[in-house]
Amino acid sequence: MAYPGTAARPALPGWALTGLLAAATAVGVPAGVALAGGRVTVAGALALAQTLAALLLLRTRWPVGTLLASVATVAAYRAAGLVDVGWIWPATVAFAGAVLAGRVGWALATGVSALAFATSWEANVAGRAPESVAVAVGGEALWLAVVVAAALAYANRRRWQDEVAARVRQARHEQELAAGRRRAEERVRIARELHDVVSHTLAVVGVHLNVALDAVDSAPNEARDALRLAQDVRGRAMADLGALVGVLRDDSTPGVESPLPRLDGVTDLVERVRGVGLRVTLEESGDRSAVPTPVALAVYRVVQEALTNVVRHARAGRAVVALRYAPTRVTVEVCDDGTATPGATVGHGLAGMRDRVEALGGTLTTGPVDGGGFEVSAVLPVAR
Repeated sequence: MAYPGTAARPALPGWALTGLLAAATAVGVPAGVALAGGRVTVAGALALAQTLAALLLLRTRWPVGTLLASVATVAAYRAAGLVDVGWIWPATVAFAGAVLAGRVGWALATGVSALAFATSWEANVAGRAPESVAVAVGGEALWLAVVVAAALAYANRRRWQDEVAARVRQARHEQELAAGRRRAEERVRIARELHDVVSHTLAVVGVHLNVALDAVDSAPNEARDALRLAQDVRGRAMADLGALVGVLRDDSTPGVESPLPRLDGVTDLVERVRGVGLRVTLEESGDRSAVPTPVALAVYRVVQEALTNVVRHARAGRAVVALRYAPTRVTVEVCDDGTATPGATVGHGLAGMRDRVEALGGTLTTGPVDGGGFEVSAVLPVAR
């Protein structure tokens, strides 16, 4: 894969690359000697090329050893008169390999030592003029600088490519983790929705069925009405459950909006609870048009869970639902006149309400009130 501003690196195995470099050395050294005006002989340039190519087979494991052996071989062939040109460039691949292996200091020290030996040999043994020595050794020094600079540039580019690739992989990993957290959080939220729907539906339907059972002989019409109301509640709950379960089955769905109404549904919720015989009063004050959807849904769920607990546990005859909308917060209060304590008998209902409210930065308080009864009060902030 190619990253922005980079070229795709060839997926060439290490042994294959080493073989290609060895072959290039075996061919390139005799060619370079010929181009430089030197003698290409079986005992000289060809043998040197084969020796350097063989040494390159060790470059991956011992880059410094390969470099030292290559430079020593070149110096030995030159000193023996078997090759008459080249001090640094025949070992070009060995120098580059040492730099790429991170042994820049070894490459420079070896190159400087080789140049010093070349200067001494050219001046004292070969007896060349200072000008000729300067030209020959200067060209070798320039070639060494080019090789080291090119190898460093390539190493830096490769390091940059690896860093970019690592950052891309890290970013993708973090995105996958974030997506997994979002899916898990969404399923926890849907599980709460399922609890609220099922709990409320069972409570209301159970009361209607009890009414129908008590009135089936003495008041058939009343029993029929109770059964019809239970059927209506069951139908709405089945539609809600179908939507929620469908989301749970579809892993590709990142989120879901609750199929239940928000603040508009509080009135219907109160009417359904009234149908089971509980006298419920709904009091609203303020402008609810600016309440965001998450807060509206939390308000609905708090009212639903509180009324469900009243129906199931409180043995109350009357309940008051008060909703007050302010520019910066929404206050929810549900108070009944029952004799039981819902908080002592419900399972995860109050805990779920508290988690839902606190997730939005709000507070929830529950407990008995003076004179009897139980109160649930929630304050949810509204972002301006």
